[in-house]
Amino acid sequence: MTDTAESIHAALERVIDPEIRKPITELDMVRAVSFADGVATVGIVLTIVGCPAADRIEADVRAAVGAVDGVRELDLSIGVMTPAERTALTERLHGARRGNQFTADSLTRVYAITSGKGGVGKSTVTANLAVALAARGLKVGLVDADVFGFSIPALLGLADEKPTRVGEMILPPIAHDVKVISIGMFVDSSATAVAWRGPMLHRTINQFLTDVYFGDLDVLLLDLPPGTGDVAISIGQLLPHAEVIVVTTPQAAAADVAERSGIVARKTGQSVIGVVENMAGLVQPDGSVLDLFGSGGGQATASRLDVPLLASIPLSVALRTGGDTGRPVVLTHPADPAATAILTLAAALATRPRGLAGRSLGFTVT
Repeated sequence: MTDTAESIHAALERVIDPEIRKPITELDMVRAVSFADGVATVGIVLTIVGCPAADRIEADVRAAVGAVDGVRELDLSIGVMTPAERTALTERLHGARRGNQFTADSLTRVYAITSGKGGVGKSTVTANLAVALAARGLKVGLVDADVFGFSIPALLGLADEKPTRVGEMILPPIAHDVKVISIGMFVDSSATAVAWRGPMLHRTINQFLTDVYFGDLDVLLLDLPPGTGDVAISIGQLLPHAEVIVVTTPQAAAADVAERSGIVARKTGQSVIGVVENMAGLVQPDGSVLDLFGSGGGQATASRLDVPLLASIPLSVALRTGGDTGRPVVLTHPADPAATAILTLAAALATRPRGLAGRSLGFTVT
């Protein structure tokens, strides 16, 4: 290469595929780079026909090459990988032998967010917690395991987004730097009802953990369905090392039921690390607090499970509005009391150490 051609190639190393989150040079998407008489000739290939990131990649390539000294014109050709090239890429990214990416040997922290009953705001807490962790610079993935009552796509503004398939690999949509997968992204509309029995539910969750390319994550969150049914048991089998956070409201009836989800988690070998109380007191204009759902349920559940109360999140109009619009309150109104409580929870979880005890280090002693 000439010096300018080398500079062009170096510039292309800064172009990131927005779905895979790796440089296009590392993904073997750059086919040719040459330079003569002020004209840069560049050939790139996309992963699939109709790649949803095509316009973004082309714009970034043109901007990167155009910024190189001496380049007056760009002759850009765009093609598509062959099936063999796609297979080679997916095997390199995802491994020739697919399997659960989040085994006990993985350094990814896995948090399963559960509740005893529906309507306690578990999904809203999970979505905002994921965004808050990502805002702290962590690489975060979110699996919406609530197959029947999926709501994560709408909560994060992804209601119209679909995953991209590259061969057998699924690329999850990204919102607020969180990689998200949900059965809601595969059905025709949010009004579609999913009516599956245990084996299908198990296969779906397993596919989310094996075929979806999350890359290297610091944290994986799972939004579990309420109760102690098939999905909770499957998660216990597939991710026995997951750490469980139980969400409840202050109401005694909800707190009693929430305890059961923690008990089931422990029966599958998972550890319950704490309780989050949602919909706590509503602060009135005069400064008084209205306990619409009672008080003390979160602490009572935590005490019975012998774990700490990790957070108490007050009722908040901004939290509810953010869920309706797909704009998490932790980003739009970080000073809101509910946002503050979730951000504090994220800070505590983000600084928890990831121990190496009992994990494979990936090398052998000779």
